[in-house]
Amino acid sequence: MTTLQRSVWDLNLNLDFGRDLATSLSWDWNWFFKMLARLAAGRLLEIRQAFRQPSRSFSTALNYHLDSPDNKPNLPWEFTNANKEKVKEILSHYPSNYKQSGIIPLLDLAQQQNGGWLPVSAMNAVAKIVEVAPIRVYEVATFYSMFNRTKVGKYHLLVCGTTPCMIRGSQEIEDALLKHLGVKRNEVTKDGLFSVGEMECMGCCVNAPMITVADYSNGSEGYTYNYYEDVSPKRVVEIVEMLRRGEKLPPGTQNPGRIRSGPEGGNTTLLTDPKPPPCRDLDAC
Repeated sequence: MTTLQRSVWDLNLNLDFGRDLATSLSWDWNWFFKMLARLAAGRLLEIRQAFRQPSRSFSTALNYHLDSPDNKPNLPWEFTNANKEKVKEILSHYPSNYKQSGIIPLLDLAQQQNGGWLPVSAMNAVAKIVEVAPIRVYEVATFYSMFNRTKVGKYHLLVCGTTPCMIRGSQEIEDALLKHLGVKRNEVTKDGLFSVGEMECMGCCVNAPMITVADYSNGSEGYTYNYYEDVSPKRVVEIVEMLRRGEKLPPGTQNPGRIRSGPEGGNTTLLTDPKPPPCRDLDAC
């Protein structure tokens, strides 16, 4: 056998051996990965069952659109004459070729006019005004939880659910509101006055827990959005009844022992005027 023939024979032998080895290893690895996937799936199921809890919905009960008699694309919707002037004022803040920058304030105005929620026809109206495809407006309205795509009460109560408020009892506050009003989260009371939702950080963690009241009872002209801090289960029920009677209460801390974000009972430090910075005698230089 020549050297060339031996080399070819050795190469074929090695290829055959490598093919057999690869086939054997391939079967073993397939079996290994199948077992690994089966074990991982079982473990994931155990974790899900151990930590199972209802998903947190925020300002709307649905994360998708369903046509209904009062919420479908072919229903007419337009801004009032007064709000059309506000639309012009909003658009005046942006270059004419960047009208889409006004989508958020226009949606906010539409929501105020429409009693606190955005039907799809209102979104289409905004899309027409800013000259974009409707999907661009849908993307904004579904991204921000402050836009409600289902009906809310004339007084929409939002409970902060972020960690500081949660530690300070926001769950008990939400439970007290739901029990007192006889509704579930994102449901509207039978008289149409109240609804309760959840909102993430309201930006005053030092005065936790807190709620927001969006007042849609007087349309876009009388719309208010106020924060009430240092609340308790008893206090939020009192706030509800005051709103029901048409009374207005000052926003901010509901703790009479605090001033804004100061400590309860008054300051304990910096009680006197601070000393001025030391100055040397320039004449002595």
